[in-house]
Amino acid sequence: MLKRAIPDISKQMLVNQLRELEADGILDRIVYAEVPPRVEYRISDYGKTLLPVIDTMQDWGMKDMGKHC
Repeated sequence: MLKRAIPDISKQMLVNQLRELEADGILDRIVYAEVPPRVEYRISDYGKTLLPVIDTMQDWGMKDMGKHC
C-alpha cells in the first residue's frame, strides 16, 4: 500500500527508510505468519511524540507556500 501511495520511490529505498524508522523506534513492524508473508508498519508510541513537530512543520510549509504563489 505504501508503494502505491509513493509511486516514484524504489522498493529498495522504501525498505531502507522503513528499516531506519524502525531502528530509530519511530515505527513498529508487525510480521504476520501468512502465505504470502505480510508485514505492516505502525507508528510507535515514541513516534507519536513527533506528531506535534510534524504538524508545526506542515503549518509553516503551508504559510510559506502562500508567500511564493
